[in-house]
Amino acid sequence: MTLREAQDTVDHWIKTVGVRYFGELTNMAILTEEVGELARIIARRYGEQSEKESDKNRDLGDEMADVLWVLICLANQTGVDLTEALHKNLEKKNIRDATRHKENPKLTGNPTDVVGSGN
Repeated sequence: MTLREAQDTVDHWIKTVGVRYFGELTNMAILTEEVGELARIIARRYGEQSEKESDKNRDLGDEMADVLWVLICLANQTGVDLTEALHKNLEKKNIRDATRHKENPKLTGNPTDVVGSGN
């Protein structure tokens, strides 16, 4: 499924099953909530916190899809074409970050070049 198809699919679902879009501010709050749920699972599954029993069977992909769903809703209701926006964003990153990450000692593995590394 392309981003355009995803936007069209979500729009169709909202208008036929969901009745209408929630307001943009409500969807922004829902997006924040969904990102929080995703962060909780990642923090506990991959971070230092122990995972609660109630979280062990949570589907990480489903949580990511919830975030994507609400983001698509916001894009649809604000007139953003996510395909076009992603293309523009990648172009911006390719120009701005052409050498930035390659020259970052934190990423290249040379800890002596990292300020505050204790060396």
